[in-house]
Parts: sequence; C-alpha cells; structure tokens
Amino acid sequence: MHLRASRLFAATALSLSLAPLVQAENADAADRETVVVTSTYLYSDQVTALRSPTPIIDVPQSLSVVSAEQIAEQAFDSIGDIIAYTPGVSTSQGEGHRDAVVFRGVRSTADFFVDGVRDDVQYYRPLYNLEQVEILRGPNALLFGRGGTGGVLNRVTKKGQLGDQFTDYRTSIDSFGAFDVQLDTNLPVSDSAALRINGFYESLANHRDFHDGDRFGVNPTGRFSLGASSTLDLSYEFIDYQHFIDRGIPTGADGRPVEALKDVVFGDAELNTAELEAHVLRANLQHQFSDNLKGVFSASYGDYDKLYQNFYASAYNPATNIVTLDGYLDTTQRQNLVLSGSLVGEFTTGPFGHTVVSGIEYIDTTNNNDRFNSFFDQSADDTETFFANRPIALFNGVGVNANGAVTTNDFTVDLNDDTAAEVEVYSAFIQDEIELSPNFDLVIGARFDSFDISVLNVPANDVRSRKDEEISPRLGLVYKPQENISVYASYSESFLPRSGEQFTDINGANNQLDPDTFSNLEAGVKLNFTQRLSFTASIFEIEQSSPQVSDSDPSTLDVIDSQITGFEAQLQGQLTDQWYLSAGYSNLDGEQVSRTGPTGLCPRELPEHMFSLWNAYEVTDRFGLGLGLSYQDDTFIDNGNNAILPGYTRVDASAYYDINEDFRVQLNVENLTDEIYFPHAHSTHQVSVGAPINARLTLRGRF
Repeated sequence: MHLRASRLFAATALSLSLAPLVQAENADAADRETVVVTSTYLYSDQVTALRSPTPIIDVPQSLSVVSAEQIAEQAFDSIGDIIAYTPGVSTSQGEGHRDAVVFRGVRSTADFFVDGVRDDVQYYRPLYNLEQVEILRGPNALLFGRGGTGGVLNRVTKKGQLGDQFTDYRTSIDSFGAFDVQLDTNLPVSDSAALRINGFYESLANHRDFHDGDRFGVNPTGRFSLGASSTLDLSYEFIDYQHFIDRGIPTGADGRPVEALKDVVFGDAELNTAELEAHVLRANLQHQFSDNLKGVFSASYGDYDKLYQNFYASAYNPATNIVTLDGYLDTTQRQNLVLSGSLVGEFTTGPFGHTVVSGIEYIDTTNNNDRFNSFFDQSADDTETFFANRPIALFNGVGVNANGAVTTNDFTVDLNDDTAAEVEVYSAFIQDEIELSPNFDLVIGARFDSFDISVLNVPANDVRSRKDEEISPRLGLVYKPQENISVYASYSESFLPRSGEQFTDINGANNQLDPDTFSNLEAGVKLNFTQRLSFTASIFEIEQSSPQVSDSDPSTLDVIDSQITGFEAQLQGQLTDQWYLSAGYSNLDGEQVSRTGPTGLCPRELPEHMFSLWNAYEVTDRFGLGLGLSYQDDTFIDNGNNAILPGYTRVDASAYYDINEDFRVQLNVENLTDEIYFPHAHSTHQVSVGAPINARLTLRGRF
C-alpha cells in the first residue's frame, strides 16, 4: 500500500469569520413563526455535519446556516435561491439540469450531502423536507472525504418528533402559473416511536417559452427510542421529476449576453428535457455509551435513474443572426451505498481537555453513463445552423435550417461515450479538539482515503483503473478572549481524483496522474453580540496544485499551482425583537497559472464583489414586511476571459399577515425593480436569463 503524505503549505494570514445559527424555535404555535437565534450548535439534536456538537463560535472555519423558517419566509425553492444570499459562494448554470455551486471560486456539482452523507448525483435538490441547510466553506476533506475543495453544502432533513402531533401545510402559486403543495405531518405511534411524513408536488412554469414540468417527492421517516441511551431514525425518500432544460442565450461580439435575444429559447420545445427517479433509504443510530462517549452509525443506499437530452447554442454570428445548435442525449444509472460510524469522546489528560471524533466510512458506487451526440441529416454532423428567431425553427428534432432546408436530428447515430464505473472507497479519520486553557483550543486531525476506481469503456472494451491513497490534514487554533468572541486560524487540505466528480474522466493519460490537491489557509474572528445576533468576517487563501504531463518530457510531470484569495463578512440575527437582519459580503480574487507561469487571466465564475441583505420586520404581532437585495459583480464566463457575465442587483420583498396563530398569508415579490439580469452561465453561449418582476402568494398553516 502506497501512502502519499499530503504536502503542507506554510503561510500566514489574518482574518475575520462568521457563522451564526438562525433557526425557528420549537415552541408552541403562537411562537413558531418567529425567526430567532436559539442555539450555538449547528442543529438542535447535535448530530451535526461536523460530527461533534461543537459550538459555532468554536469552529475554526467559515460556515453559514439557513433555517427552514428562513427558507419559507424568503420563498426559496432551490439551492440557487439560498446561495444568492450566502457570502463567498455563487451559482453556475449546471447545463440547466443540476445544482452547481461555486464555492470560493471552485465550481462543484458533487459536494452535496444529506445529514452528513454524500449526495453526489447531478440533479436539482428539493427543499421540502429540510430543517436547515449548512454551507461550510474551505476544503473539508477531513470529515467529508474527496472533493469539498472550496466548500460543501449539507442538507439536514426533518426527523420524527417523539410525543408530538402536528400537521403543517403550505401551498403557493406565482405570477407565471407555477404552483406547489407541501405537507409535513408528525404522528406519535407510541411513547417511544413517531412517524413523520413530508411530501410535495410542484408544477413548473417561468418567464421562458416552453418551460414546464413537475416534481414530486415523499419522505416518510420513523424515529424510535431504543431505551434511555439509543435513538434510531429510519427514512425512505422517493423523488420523481421531469422538467424543461433551458441553457440560456448566446453572447455577442462584445462578449456580453445579447439582450435582444433574451426572449429566445435555444432548444427544442419537446426534446429539451430532464427526468429523474430516485429511491433513497437512510438509517441513523445514535447511542450514548456513557456520559463521555457517544456513537453515531449510519447507512444510506440510493438508486438513481436519470435522463437528460437537449439542444443548446454553441456559436452565434451577430452579423447574420445565425446560431449554431449542438446537442446530446445522456443517461445515468447510479447506485450508492454509504456506511459510516463515528465515536465522539470527551476526556482529560492532565490539564488538557479533549473532544475526540474518530470514524470510518465505506462507499460503494456503481455508475453507468452513456451519451449520444445529436446528428442532423443535412449537416451530417452534431451541429446545425438556424436563424435566431423566436421560436427557433426546431420541434421534436425536425426543423428548417439557416439554408432553408428541412433537417432532422437522430439521437441514436453518434455514440459519444458509454462507460461503466465501479468505485470503492475506504476512509478513516480522527480529530482532537484540545482545550489547552480556558482561552485556547487546538483542533488537529487527519483523514486517510483509499479511492479505487475502475472504468469500462464499453465500445472499446477497454478498462482503465486507478487507486489513490491520500492523507488530508487539518489544523486549527481558536483563541477566546471572552466567551462571546473567538479569533481563529486554520489550515486544511483536500483532493479530487482525476476521474472527476462524476467518475467518467479516466481517459488519455488521466489514469496516470495524481489527484488535484487543494490547500486552504484561513483566519478570522466570530463575535456574538447577543445570543441572537452574531458577526463574522474572514480572509483566506486557496491553492490548487494540478499535476500535468510535461510538454517537454512526457515521462515527467509539471505541477501547476493556482491561487484564490478572498474576504468574507456576515452579520445575522435579531437587531431587535421585531427586526431580523442577514447581511453578507465577499471579495474574491484569483489568477490562472499555466506551465509558463501566471497568465494574468482571472478564473471563470469569480466575481470580485458579492453582497446580500435581507430585512424582516414585525410591524405588529400579526403583520410583517421583508426587503432584501442581492448583488453580484461582473465575472468572466470562460477561462479565456473573452465572455462576460454582467453584474446585477436584484431587489426582493415580502409581506405576511397572520389570520390567526395557525394560519398565515404571505406574498413574496422577486426582482421588484424589474431589472434585466443574467444570474449565471455554463459557457460562452449559454447564459441564463433572470426572471422579470414576479410574485408568489403562499398560504401556510398548522392543524
């Protein structure tokens, strides 16, 4: 077994960082609509994404927590909505069929987790069954393994509540005609068991032509008290959705989105579609061995069947108004098995107190993927040209091209790839939070990962495999001059195998290359003004090292380093009993580095400035208003810095009225100023068009 010790990068920095916890009180019906900061932990049952019940103020890294109540008050219905109000992170288009988050300038489609368990399939994640969303920034390999290079996003699901009976419901409709229904019911089965069922249905529509579809999900869970020391949670989730894929509009000669084309959909009204069916089983057992030792054991199995097919703009000629369309049909079948166990122990050695978290994890993944390129009979190729008119002259694969000829597409002719991947991962980690004195804590730990992948290229009957064994260290120091203030510094590393996030990229010489490695140096301060109001700010540096086959000598490697530096700040909580505020700012800077050195080019999707603000004010005991904005600076769409995503400011507002203590009417208005804006992109000619002013009416209640 070959162990490659991770390279430590020495540097110094000074920073400020925040992560207050805002969550809804688990109080009676009269109080439950109030958003307050009630706990120092990531969530109340202390089975946290950090594996141990560490107070937020003692965590030596930046993170943000968004509660279910915040999600409801701001009418968020996607991960992208949450990201827009979170500092240091932004969204990417994800080709119109998946969540894609840019954590501190590092784009990811796989660094997603549910209750701390990996959830790396590419799809749009629903929010209907969540207690809160946790966004941890910086490399997080020690607790989460491979990836997590710029950050991770963890969704905390609702669990059964012993001894409580309630039914919460929500229904809404917006000005585009989209509507949804959500139900959350908890039933006590006995003194030691409870059943909780969350479900939703959503009918999709928006401002773009052809956008339709629906989503359905149901998540029954059971909680069982197995005596005074053990709790078992069982869960099954079924998700089914179908929706239109819209990959936006092209850029013009100036490299900016062509506003004149903002109403044109560059796709096929029938064939641009994504479909997903998922079955996920989860089990979590917590056992208190003693007052000082707790165990958490979990198992998760997911079966995912996904199809997406689409046409999109790959080139555009402004002089002739002719667009080139490309396309493909892609299917994925994935089965994920994740088994993990961890122990949290507290003890002392001499004058030092210890909280030790140790654990093991096993992951077995089977992934089958195939892709067929589009094939047009007139061009005998995967691309075809059309006039950029509304609508594009293509329907159900048949259209009139720019030459006036009828052209027909066939998604069964041109096979791009067909792969079958087997992935097996063994991991072990240990972390010790050492109380050196009443004012100083030291966090030190490491994780070992053995990542073994084999990929069969079906058409060529060629098998490529690679095994990577990596150690990911973490070191942090926390100084607390007083209980409500902490100053910290931390260093951590992560890695990403060359097979990529979705296991399809072992080709060419990639199976001979070591993983990309990422190091993060961060420092900051956290300040709790009160139990309900916190401030944080941080500075950080992320360095990526990427081994590449040398141009001059193919038998040797070049190691190419790139850096991203940044600053984040966030203020969150209750300014007064009536006024809740969440404000965040980030500043990011980076440069691409090639074999010959710094290029002077900025990494794609790295806005220099981002700012968000949300105010919620209780005018009376029954009536409240909300007002917020999100701002994103100009950023580059491509690494060549030839295409620009223009900066924008979007203003949102809300109002609610409580008819009684169990029934609320709520109105949310998005893009109050009706600004034309482009929130994200995938590549040069695939720029998403933001929605004009629109409103959503929501009814929320409990019985």
